[in-house]
Amino acid sequence: MKKTYDPKPIDTSDVKLDADITALGEQIAANTHDVWARGKLDEGWTYADTLDRDKKTHPLLVPYEELSESDKDYDRRTSEEALKLVLKLGFDIVKRR
Repeated sequence: MKKTYDPKPIDTSDVKLDADITALGEQIAANTHDVWARGKLDEGWTYADTLDRDKKTHPLLVPYEELSESDKDYDRRTSEEALKLVLKLGFDIVKRR
């Protein structure tokens, strides 16, 4: 039996991120990549030019700064949507000085 899944994310299209929050989003995106990479490395994965699940090699096991813009965009979309959702739900994001 095939399951049907109809994702219904909260619409955040009306939320605009200012420059400070956008910069925070970039930091979150870089950290998200590092968390993912640390998990892979801890599981025994290593860098290689091609993905091979059997050999546990992955081409994205590089520092965030070395990723292509399209690969960075995956983490950016996730972090930006999370930040927009936080704001949409009525929370404030305040930087302590």
